[in-house]
Amino acid sequence: MIAETRKSVELLERRKKVVANGVGVFNTATVQHARGAIITDVDGRELIDFAGGIGVVNAGHCPESVVKAIQEQAAKYLHTSFNVVSYEPYVQLCEKLIEILPHGGETKAMLVSTGAEAVENAVKIARQATGRQAVIGFSEAYHGRTMMAMTLTSKIGYKIGCGPFAPEVYRLRFPNFYLYGKGMDYEAFIDQELDHLEKSTHNLVDPSIVAAIIIEAVQGEGGFNPVPKRYLEGLRAHCDKYEIMLIIDEVQSGFCRTGYWASWQHYGVTPDLSTYAKSMGSGMPIAAVVGRTAVMDAAASGSIGGTYIGNPVCCAAALATIKLMEELDLNSRANYIADQINQRLHNLKKQYSSIGDVRGLGAMIGIEFVKHNDPEQPDSDLCNEIVRHCAHNDLIIISAGMEKNIIRILSPLVITDEQLNRGLVILETAITESIKKSI
Repeated sequence: MIAETRKSVELLERRKKVVANGVGVFNTATVQHARGAIITDVDGRELIDFAGGIGVVNAGHCPESVVKAIQEQAAKYLHTSFNVVSYEPYVQLCEKLIEILPHGGETKAMLVSTGAEAVENAVKIARQATGRQAVIGFSEAYHGRTMMAMTLTSKIGYKIGCGPFAPEVYRLRFPNFYLYGKGMDYEAFIDQELDHLEKSTHNLVDPSIVAAIIIEAVQGEGGFNPVPKRYLEGLRAHCDKYEIMLIIDEVQSGFCRTGYWASWQHYGVTPDLSTYAKSMGSGMPIAAVVGRTAVMDAAASGSIGGTYIGNPVCCAAALATIKLMEELDLNSRANYIADQINQRLHNLKKQYSSIGDVRGLGAMIGIEFVKHNDPEQPDSDLCNEIVRHCAHNDLIIISAGMEKNIIRILSPLVITDEQLNRGLVILETAITESIKKSI
């Protein structure tokens, strides 16, 4: 099969002529229509989707109940601005978010349009709640491309020529055992990283001026690195000790992807604030900040939000999406999909030293490719070849990681067993043939 046929090539050429080059191309697929886990391109080819719009369609492409909810709300009113005229879909969605994402007692929520906006507003809330300015993030982190979010984002490639960046942002090393463990015992490694956390109060930034520490419990763009449970527990204790707000970014990992509504629910660690977007609205631009009431209410009136906060059509989409996720029990489905994928990929890892690691949480799974079984020798060329091979054989998949040497699997959770198996066969073949080709 070929990855790009006539109409697809024409569309991509038209894109080159009119769309700014800075808008990335992660995969050369096109789309005419999509349903469930299948994308049909402009030439009529059916493609299995293992990218999920970068984790946006956990409930599948164009679920009927969500489309119907969008249509019905669009016929009523498209926009009033919630700041000017209040409407029930916004309130109803906040009520639902508080129900499924309680933050240790009284909880409140606010809605915006994107994950980056959610991060920006979470930082503003934390600063007002504490009266402090500094924010600590982590290496390999991704939090968005707006100014504060981009400053917190670790990957330099997304930031070239975009400075100056936001002040009073500091960075800790993410406790990535595969990359930084260097033969250490796992528990000893966590002890070391927690020691670095405490020492940061002396050699990084005075904790008395730190408003928040923000972390992805499972890093997305950074390579699907789950934080060790004991480290997150220690981070929570550290924040409590120094009266720092703990923000957990769930933009990519939320809404059933890991088998819970939020990945932090795996850990028994409750953040002060958390951020959501992507699969919350099945592709409609909707995002949220959820947090403890005392923290959320510290923000002054008018200091958070914006014109398009919680658009009513997007709220309707989110409500219908969450209802569908509950009806289909997509949290359980995520765990089933994870078992299928992990079993296959771990068997493949045993055969090839080029597969450095297979990891993730729930159905958020990454495959890291390296040279000579060395974590410090990322093999981005091999990873790119695998992505191309999959594209030529009707599987959409994308990479991740600071060096783009990690395949990430984010298939819709409504994918059928047959589609999942077919996609995995294509991926297994692509990995095997690409590795043999590189030898």
